[in-house]
Amino acid sequence: MKTILLHVHDDIGQAARLEFALDLARATSGHISCVQITPLEYFVGTDPFGGMYAVKEVLANLREQETAERARIEARLASEGVSWDWLQFDGNVAQTLISQARLADVVILSQPARGDDPVAEPIPVVPDVALHSRAPVFSIPAQVKPLDVAGPAMVAWNGSYEAAHALRFAVPLLKLASDVHLVEITQETRDFPSTAAASYLARHGLEPEIRTVAPGDKGVGATLARTADEIGASYLVMGAYGHSRLREMILGGVTRDLLGDARIPLFMSH
Repeated sequence: MKTILLHVHDDIGQAARLEFALDLARATSGHISCVQITPLEYFVGTDPFGGMYAVKEVLANLREQETAERARIEARLASEGVSWDWLQFDGNVAQTLISQARLADVVILSQPARGDDPVAEPIPVVPDVALHSRAPVFSIPAQVKPLDVAGPAMVAWNGSYEAAHALRFAVPLLKLASDVHLVEITQETRDFPSTAAASYLARHGLEPEIRTVAPGDKGVGATLARTADEIGASYLVMGAYGHSRLREMILGGVTRDLLGDARIPLFMSH
């Protein structure tokens, strides 16, 4: 993971995102590209004649907050001994991250929150970026332990294109794990069963353990989360499922459930 794209925004998930990016950069000798985006769409209105205007006082206050946030994070990065740079943009957050991720190895975002404070919560861009970025996404819970790349890793496998994309992208990280667990929640015959994924990983020098788990009463997402807890997984690799219609993201049930409740980082690719 040599190029790590970190979304910078002053919210309750920023501290966890930064710590995770630093852990990942140190473990992989990677470079952190900090991307700070002013979400102008939230501060632009329209008048009765079709014109557009910015709420100047609010926008000025936001610029001041962003300047302070940049100074704070740059001071931290300067003391961490990692390679980094800073990119500043105005515009749509999801679209800008998708554009900037074209040469990134991974994008660090925050897991969507379910609180009552939209100002403090992370901007909910994970679904959009995960489904449209050419790079995989790490979705990080607001409260997350330090990343242990040498700990166990779990891969959710169902033979889909999405799961295969995520698995291939994750290989450099999986090589650092103490154990790799391929977890398949199915009793059905698949064109690409977990044994095919295990053979692929074996060619990369990995010896994954295959687990076939029956889905529980609470659904596949809950079963995956429970299995990750049992394994003690440092992170979960999975496909991001869904489609878009006029930019409204409709995620598959498993992806949506895990994004809402996961207690460990999710490494996702569509």
